[in-house]
Amino acid sequence: MDWIDLGLVALRVVVIFGLLQVVTILLIWFERKVVADMQNRVGPDRAGPFGILQTVADGVKLFFKEQVTPRKVELGLYLAAPMLAAVPAFLMFMVVPFGRPVRINLGGEDRLIPIQGADLNIGLLYVLAMSSVAVYAVVLAGWSSGSKYPLLGGVRATAQAISYEAAMGLSLVPVVLFTGSLQLSEIVTAQSGSLTFFDRAIALPAWNVIVLAPSFLIFFIAAVAETNRAPFDLVEAEQEIVGGFHTEYSGLRFALFFLAEYINIFTMSGLAVTLFLGGWAGPTWDGSVPLLVSAVLPTVWFFLKVVVFLFIFVWLRATLPRLRYDQLMTLGWKRLIPASLVWLFFIGGAMAVRQFGLPWG
Repeated sequence: MDWIDLGLVALRVVVIFGLLQVVTILLIWFERKVVADMQNRVGPDRAGPFGILQTVADGVKLFFKEQVTPRKVELGLYLAAPMLAAVPAFLMFMVVPFGRPVRINLGGEDRLIPIQGADLNIGLLYVLAMSSVAVYAVVLAGWSSGSKYPLLGGVRATAQAISYEAAMGLSLVPVVLFTGSLQLSEIVTAQSGSLTFFDRAIALPAWNVIVLAPSFLIFFIAAVAETNRAPFDLVEAEQEIVGGFHTEYSGLRFALFFLAEYINIFTMSGLAVTLFLGGWAGPTWDGSVPLLVSAVLPTVWFFLKVVVFLFIFVWLRATLPRLRYDQLMTLGWKRLIPASLVWLFFIGGAMAVRQFGLPWG
């Protein structure tokens, strides 16, 4: 790897870091505005046009707010927990392709530049690994705070994350079987073109959501639970009147948990688009529009699809009541995981018949 490649990698990392910061600001504003509109309220309308700078004002306030440290904390783990929440949130999005690769000439050599942080051949496993690391932040924050209420919130959130992570992992196995790859860019490529049925093209895009609809439904439900969003926001509890595992955090440390939550929402929406809705695939009208426009259009299609999922996340928060904890665990262990196993068995049999034919010919 020469200095040009290193520079391109560093540039992509910086761009994604800045992108996630901006997306978090816009997403919080978007959520407040949509919920306010659904509840016949105005929402933020003072700081900046349409109140869009209200999140910036909140962030500045949290940055300069005094960070209170309780006396009975395990200091090292207490300080490490916010970092363990924020860092995996940034790293997960690094492998999500949010645009079509572009070919440019640098240093007298044609280079194909992926529009993503890193195009790993085990990208899907990497995402699952990073989401698992984030669970440690919840455990350590709840336990190290030296208080019973954060500990209870941490135990609830950890059990919830582990339960729905199993369902999420099982829902992704049919995607790997169907596309034949763990590389997210190849999964997007596999969804290009049109569906075929008995060697006849159908006027539908070859998106996985059409063929693997049960996997998509299970993945999305598990993603909502993994991000601790309503109706699965059981880290908080009315009977305790506290915020859950991060009750004893304030200032910038609390802001890191808040930042990680919204980045995870955006990342899960991007994964849903990549795995099931064709990723950045969409009409680009190559040759009919300027080259720059056709190069940017795939990224535009990606973000438009992501906005649809972000709206659904907000819609669920504004409309659905919170589940009881026994209902949450029943849905995860007795509904989603068995449904994932049954669907995996079915899709595995269908793929075997497709490749090898029926046993009796």
